[in-house]
Amino acid sequence: MSRPLRSAGWTAGDDETALEHRVALRMGGAHVSASDSRPIIGIAHSASDLNPCNLPLAALADAAARGVTEAGGIPVIFPTISLGEDLMKPSAMLYRNLLSIEVEETLRSNPIDGVVLLTNCDKSTPGALMGAISTDLPTILAVGGNRPAPFFQGRRIGTGTDLWRMLDRRRAGEIDNATWNEFENCYACGTGSCNTLGTASTMALMAEALGFSLPSAGTVQAGSTRSVQIAEASGRRAVELVEWDLRPSRILTPAALHNAAVVLQAVAGSTNAVLHLAAIAGRAGLSFGQDMLQRIGSAVPVLTDVEPTGQYLMAELDEAGGLPTIVGVLGELIDPAVVTVTGGPLLGGASAAWGVAVRPLHDPVFPGPAIRGVRGSLAPDGAVLKAATSSPQLWRHRGPALVFSDYLQMRARLDDPDLEVDEGTVLVLRGCGPIGVPGMPEWGMVPIPQRLAERGVTDMVRVTDARMSGTSYGTVFLHAAPEAALGGPLALVRDGDPIVVDVEDGRLDLDVEASELARRRAAWVPPVSEHLRGWPALYQRHVMQAPSGCDLDFLVGDTAAKRRFVEPVIGRS
Repeated sequence: MSRPLRSAGWTAGDDETALEHRVALRMGGAHVSASDSRPIIGIAHSASDLNPCNLPLAALADAAARGVTEAGGIPVIFPTISLGEDLMKPSAMLYRNLLSIEVEETLRSNPIDGVVLLTNCDKSTPGALMGAISTDLPTILAVGGNRPAPFFQGRRIGTGTDLWRMLDRRRAGEIDNATWNEFENCYACGTGSCNTLGTASTMALMAEALGFSLPSAGTVQAGSTRSVQIAEASGRRAVELVEWDLRPSRILTPAALHNAAVVLQAVAGSTNAVLHLAAIAGRAGLSFGQDMLQRIGSAVPVLTDVEPTGQYLMAELDEAGGLPTIVGVLGELIDPAVVTVTGGPLLGGASAAWGVAVRPLHDPVFPGPAIRGVRGSLAPDGAVLKAATSSPQLWRHRGPALVFSDYLQMRARLDDPDLEVDEGTVLVLRGCGPIGVPGMPEWGMVPIPQRLAERGVTDMVRVTDARMSGTSYGTVFLHAAPEAALGGPLALVRDGDPIVVDVEDGRLDLDVEASELARRRAAWVPPVSEHLRGWPALYQRHVMQAPSGCDLDFLVGDTAAKRRFVEPVIGRS
């Protein structure tokens, strides 16, 4: 290495602290000398028995370490908190920022020159990236890949999407308990992320589109030989990134965010990506939001024919060449003025491969934009709609509100055969934003009331300050801001209030007289949190609203001074 290594601050010299540092590394398997010129590469992973999505990462950590060694670096593997969607409650979103802090502080406090981030489940990718971006150490990301698809009743099962479909069928009385139990046994199909284009695969594609992953890494299949090859290649590339001094601040640019927005619309990705990209951008002092996404999306059709928008699964998108193929089809819609971990632009990896899961521009799956933004008196700071999986006949709608302020209450009332509701009702779920609950869980796809489901109703207008799974679908207006827990207009809605939506005009309004709303606001009492200590209490005090990506206010790099990475004092511990 021709220039001084950061890790030399720990290992160079002959005093007692340098000696102790070298011995500590040696006991972990990293043999470092006082004059060592090899970069130390951290390998962060979060494999856990509590998180089947991330279980493939244990083997990939060893593969990445081999790649680091082959390239002349010194690998050091370290664990991180495992953010899983299945078991972590109320939501892994509550802990995304905690993961970012853990990654940032592990990198800050240890002799690490560059890092390989091994992620998979939804929040693990943005959380790890946010932490690494805040350190601005050379960074590359590889995912564990999506899981295999089982067969049920003669067709392949898409993770998440087909679970929601089966629930709809069960609530409509179309399947019995025996079929439901049979489906459960089939659904346990192996480890890895969802095999549909949910949030995990969306964020894997976003990491690649931003330039932090190797070409076609975002669609890899869990347990495949190629996933091991990508991990090894990522380890080798991490050493080269240190040699090139290629840091996140050179990769994450407005042009890179533009490309991410184009790809997000082209793949009809998860609405959660809007939050995560805003938070990622904020760490670098940049901005990303629904206005930018809407502007860019107006020219971008949906190209990927993958559930929940299309008919195929992630395996077919991988066979089609993954993101390089999509980038090749998008052509001039992609900004070439970017630098990726390849050392070149995103276009440089465009593939000639083709397949059933990627459509040409002239024959899209959906005309776009896949994700739309709305504003109005019910969401002054905005809300988003996954238009590509919604019902266009509901894009212009006026209906009375049916309000739920509690998840358990909502699930119980929806099963009430005497519930006063019809297909024109607007279902409102509030108190589920970043501060509410807390953690903004994926409760937004409110199930169709039982009595309507039994009559064949499959979609209704829903409005919420919550999120929904990237595998979900329906005419659901999400992330309404300001949230109800802060006294946003959603907190003032009452049963029967007329709610008006107009997607083409970008409007979401509460049609109630201003004087009446003022009276309600004067009587409104802020909810009192049960959390008086610990992470949830800290989170509620500092979390920002959805348009800012739900990051913590003291983590955002909105000034050069805040973005400056402060090195630790290296001496006796």
